[in-house]
Amino acid sequence: MIETVLISLIICKIKKYDIKGLFKNWTIYPVIFMELVYLFIQINIFMENYSYIDIVAPLKTVYLCSYLPLIFKYRKYTEAIIGSVFVIIGGILNDIAIAANNGFMPVFPSLSYLTGYAKTDAFNKVNDIHILGDASTKLKPLTDIFDIGYSVLSLGDIFIRFYIFIIIYSIIKSLNTSTEEELAINYR
Repeated sequence: MIETVLISLIICKIKKYDIKGLFKNWTIYPVIFMELVYLFIQINIFMENYSYIDIVAPLKTVYLCSYLPLIFKYRKYTEAIIGSVFVIIGGILNDIAIAANNGFMPVFPSLSYLTGYAKTDAFNKVNDIHILGDASTKLKPLTDIFDIGYSVLSLGDIFIRFYIFIIIYSIIKSLNTSTEEELAINYR
């Protein structure tokens, strides 16, 4: 999910916000730690070591919860609620796709074949809910069709990432628009 964090940071830079303030408090570091865990898992997948696949689903919850210190520190409750609505919508969209495809999430890799992330035989090796999509796939627009080279996302996954974007962006924006007194309180 590093791409979502990077997109939010890039948009903040485009809007001329200073992003350094985000890293001056410990609350961002649980997120960075979880990103490193995901990076470790992605590297293992590239190396065809699929032994960590079983922990990816529970890690998503831990990852999303790693944003809680940021939310509480910077009092981004409204943004967290809005982001949570996106997470719920994303989860429902994923559940609909899985239910329509007999308990599986069809995946349509394209760029991932070129990067080496996806291999046709990997779907047989990895015993999870993901299967290689084909002509029999139902509700294809809700399945994993958005290939970013090291992951294939569904529309639901993209909705879930809005949570991350909203939290990071709103914190950086508030750090750049806060008064000196408010900043002093935030850095305690």
